[in-house]
Amino acid sequence: MKYVFFLVLLLLSGITGHSTKLHVGPDKKYKKIKQAITDAKKGDTIIVFKGLYKERNILIDKSVTLIGINLPIIDGDRKFEVLSVKASNVTISGFKIQHSGYATLDDPGGIKVYESENVKIINNDLYDNFFGIYIQFSKKCVIKNNRIISFGKEEQTIGNGIHCWKSDSLQIIGNSISGCRDGIYFEFVNNSTIWKNKAYNNIRYGLHFMNSNDDAYYSNKFSKNGAGVAVMFSKKITMRNNHFADNWGDAAFGILFKEISDCILTGNTFDRNTAAVFMDGSNRTLVENNQFTNNGWGLKIQANCMDNIIQKNNFIKNTFDVSTNGTLLLNQFKNNYWDKYTGYDLNKDKIGDVPYRPLSLYAVIVESNPTSMLLYRSFIVSLLDQSEKKIPSLTPENFIDESPLMKALKL
Repeated sequence: MKYVFFLVLLLLSGITGHSTKLHVGPDKKYKKIKQAITDAKKGDTIIVFKGLYKERNILIDKSVTLIGINLPIIDGDRKFEVLSVKASNVTISGFKIQHSGYATLDDPGGIKVYESENVKIINNDLYDNFFGIYIQFSKKCVIKNNRIISFGKEEQTIGNGIHCWKSDSLQIIGNSISGCRDGIYFEFVNNSTIWKNKAYNNIRYGLHFMNSNDDAYYSNKFSKNGAGVAVMFSKKITMRNNHFADNWGDAAFGILFKEISDCILTGNTFDRNTAAVFMDGSNRTLVENNQFTNNGWGLKIQANCMDNIIQKNNFIKNTFDVSTNGTLLLNQFKNNYWDKYTGYDLNKDKIGDVPYRPLSLYAVIVESNPTSMLLYRSFIVSLLDQSEKKIPSLTPENFIDESPLMKALKL
């Protein structure tokens, strides 16, 4: 029994280990971060004090924690990738990481994570980098409460704020991103969550999904981005309680669905976008409890979309509530509130007694001939739409909400 007891103690001491703190600063034992990483052992903590550290590319190749005190600056001198993480169980917190190199072949970043797990990047400022934070072939990483600012002018000259490639089980939480190509980019990223981020004034998309499945994004704000948000070639994405605002332009939208299926869009607010939601080749998506206000188009749903359910949404003060480019509708509208609905409710069940056709004849004409927008607000447009409501002829017969709500939903 005595030998068993000592064996257990030995095993426990190996599990808990002994963590050492290494201090880096102008008046500390270590003057450079690289020196401390070289001497550190697995599980050690490197504390970096305020100062400017120009050390070319810093490689983190062991499981350590880097903590910045009073926001020390790590500078890539516009030539190098600043921090390269090639180990699991690494934490980086409390730094200003700036001026990475700019290159389109190897995509340098402020922080780049290679084939690692359980990396935490928390409470950092990433300033004027080609890519802010870049995650590839990694799992179970947390990117939280970072501020990412770049100054890109064209898509080709800047990378993404948070770029995630072929990774799984990521958490992107509470970050602020501006001035990048895309604020957040997911490609081949599954089982991940994007929560409480702000992406604004990015050149292309605030958020860009490609070939990513079983993901969710909640309570984010996407505003004043070049073309809004795009979810493409993906399935089983949940989009809940996000705010899409002020995404204006000829090809801009709050959110684009391109070839997606089995998704949920619920509890979101779309305010002042050219088109709030643009659906192209999208199937079996639930669009429910969303607020569409002050948009050019509330919902543009192409004829190649099938089996989508649009229900219990508010459509208020949009130029066009809905639009389509075909004559056959294979989707269902029900129990939505339309501020343009002029029907009545004799039995007081809060549902209109007369079905509502949200697709106006003018919207159909504009879809095929955009220059006809010049006639907007003219008498002839009003006459056309009123005639179409009385005697439908050119709008799809089944483009109809059989049970429109009399009052707006409290969302």
